[in-house]
Amino acid sequence: MSREICVHSWPCSYYLEPEKRWVSGRLSLTSHSLRFAADKTGEALVSFPLSSVIEIKKEASHFVFSSITVLEKDHVKHWFSSLQPSRNVVFSIIEHFWRELLLSPAEVPVPVTKGKQLTGLMACSQKRLEETARVLHHQGEQLDSITRGLEKMDSDLDVADRLLTELESPSWWPFSSKLWKMPTESNPKKGTATAGPKALGKEGVVVRIPAVVSQGTGYHVKAGSLTLLVSGLEIHDSSSLLMHRFEREDIDDIKVHTPYEISIRQRFIGKPDIAYRLISARMPEALPILEVQFSQKMELLEGALMPKSARISSPAEKGCTVWQAASGLMDHAVHREPCLASQEAQLLPLQMSEPLVSEGDAQELRQILRKLKSLALDTETELERQDEALDGITAAVDRTTLTIDKHTRRAKKLT
Repeated sequence: MSREICVHSWPCSYYLEPEKRWVSGRLSLTSHSLRFAADKTGEALVSFPLSSVIEIKKEASHFVFSSITVLEKDHVKHWFSSLQPSRNVVFSIIEHFWRELLLSPAEVPVPVTKGKQLTGLMACSQKRLEETARVLHHQGEQLDSITRGLEKMDSDLDVADRLLTELESPSWWPFSSKLWKMPTESNPKKGTATAGPKALGKEGVVVRIPAVVSQGTGYHVKAGSLTLLVSGLEIHDSSSLLMHRFEREDIDDIKVHTPYEISIRQRFIGKPDIAYRLISARMPEALPILEVQFSQKMELLEGALMPKSARISSPAEKGCTVWQAASGLMDHAVHREPCLASQEAQLLPLQMSEPLVSEGDAQELRQILRKLKSLALDTETELERQDEALDGITAAVDRTTLTIDKHTRRAKKLT
């Protein structure tokens, strides 16, 4: 258990059944186990996996009220009381991790080869690239919407130009210059993009995970869920009612306290900030996506330091590691030319007889690499299209600004 990451710990008291007394200490929760250590000695008085728990209840004793009882499969009952900040907070978090562990599929330990490890890394990279492409696609839709808005504004300005011309030279005025006016050519519209068939209101859900949600101080928690969209975040309660929606530009910072706990904040001037704290057993699934969408706003706190295998790395570091490993192991699988150092020379016959990457793993890696190449080319095409759209939007904004200034001066002359 010492290798597991502590999700949360709380000061509390534990009832020692043999000695008939309460002992003060700390209750620690990891993703798979519970542990209580005494304050005076630091000794772990009790430690058991969550998979052995059959019941978690809120109860009251004759000695200390507001207790939590945990019943194991062998009918051993553990009493925890004097929980801080409150019994409800501790109960909600422990129950959440226990239920998620029960709902998760049973893991069968299988020996993992180097080829399987590399295939997993490549599949993870493919998933991240697909999520990035989805976010990029939504960004392209927003640019198309801006372009359509500028086109409508340009059309409204043409109507305003005709109305101002009528006011400047009415038809009944004998010296009207209207007779000599030629019809103006329509302004060229650059960077026009066709509207996509998909409505902008139908946003794609990237991932949705159950979570324990608290707002502000965190003394009151409730079960809910966190939904990651391509345009922001949504927090719902257990009844699927929306508690709050964060747009991407509204979020000021996301702090990662542990791999299972984050806090999201939106700052305001002159009124309290909006802050939510979320704890979830499935938070590691959402952290890489949050890192892609909010890389400049995420902050890893000291408690969020994870083992190397579960650590969140930067996209550049992640890509470099995967591609270096892919190139090295693929070269070993295809050419079978291992280059060993002098101290590893005795392992040469074993490595030659058992390659690091099997033929099946190599074939699967080739397929993943082809998909990654296709995704990268599509992403490059979309980025070039968005660059052209941005150039067109910049030119249209400049043209619209000049036209508005011109119409404003003409309107002031009429008053």
